[in-house]
Amino acid sequence: MSQDIRDFVPASCDLLGLGEPTHLEPASARVRNELFAALVDRGFRSIALETDRVAALVVDDFVREGIGSLDLAMGEGFSHGFGDLEANRQLVAWMREYNENRSPAERLSFHGFDAPMETTSAPSPRTHLEYARDYLGLDLDIASLCGEDDRWSRTEAVMDSAVSIGATAEADRLRSVADDMLTMLYARAPEMIATTSRAEWLRAKTYLTAGLGLLRYHRQAAQRIDESARVSLLLGTRDALMARNLLDIRGIEAGRGATLAFAHNRHLQENPSTMRMADMDLEWSSAGAIVGSLLGDRYAFIAGSLGHSDAIGLGEPEPDTFEGFLQARIATWGLMPAAAVPAARTRTDTTPAQGYFPLDQTSLDTVGVILHVN
Repeated sequence: MSQDIRDFVPASCDLLGLGEPTHLEPASARVRNELFAALVDRGFRSIALETDRVAALVVDDFVREGIGSLDLAMGEGFSHGFGDLEANRQLVAWMREYNENRSPAERLSFHGFDAPMETTSAPSPRTHLEYARDYLGLDLDIASLCGEDDRWSRTEAVMDSAVSIGATAEADRLRSVADDMLTMLYARAPEMIATTSRAEWLRAKTYLTAGLGLLRYHRQAAQRIDESARVSLLLGTRDALMARNLLDIRGIEAGRGATLAFAHNRHLQENPSTMRMADMDLEWSSAGAIVGSLLGDRYAFIAGSLGHSDAIGLGEPEPDTFEGFLQARIATWGLMPAAAVPAARTRTDTTPAQGYFPLDQTSLDTVGVILHVN
């Protein structure tokens, strides 16, 4: 057992996935902060969290340039309620302090790699497409094609394929317009970068690809297929968008240093993700499985594990479970090679409300390292 993450990062790795087994236990994010500081000493220069990529631009502006304030970054720079987490506030404040008086090349950068969506909802792409339209100086009436924003964001638009807006003529037209804008953005890159900046061009691309992602997600929501297959398709689409974002982030950061990605295990693991929801058995390829297949040994994943948690009402694991083995050997938190964990049974004392997915043999067979929090 070790608490030095640098012992577990392969030399070839430039994208390190660090998983947490549930979003609801705050200790995982606190440990993440400590590990990221150690990775910065090893040459990492960026972190990417499971939060909306467009919203996270506000946080990056603050940590790199001091634009805005810490309160603004936490209030507007996170999705999914993650701006309320104290560990995230501590991370952003530390990154800003680290960057003070450092050269641009040495500053740490902050990214989100998620889309602004959950399984049950996804917003209108209007604001994302309008940002790209304005950057390109085009005369396009995006608002008329989109209609009222709540047509897209209401739960029924995603959960009921019969009322989804994703298959309408307007949505088809919007996807065509957005694809044309993306082609134009690249075709005009020399001109636009010369008159604005590379950073502004990349920001416009981030908005535009996020808008396209929302359109594609809504299109999948409209599929008239078996419900478990449709929901699996939505989960897979979201993770595919996450994977694309991670690859884009690595394209931006490639010349500066490696990136730490932090998210739920189910998004970063390299084996297929599964979940039981209502009466459906869902399966999809996670973002980690996608980037792992594309990046090879440039991607590595550390899976998060949890012993007990007062925050989520999780009791002590039974000794004959994987977590029970780790709990007996790790007093606070620590890193251990997965190969050092013997065969055991999967714990069964968890509930869906805890958001905790226990360790199992399939996961251990496809991961190199476990981060266990006692």
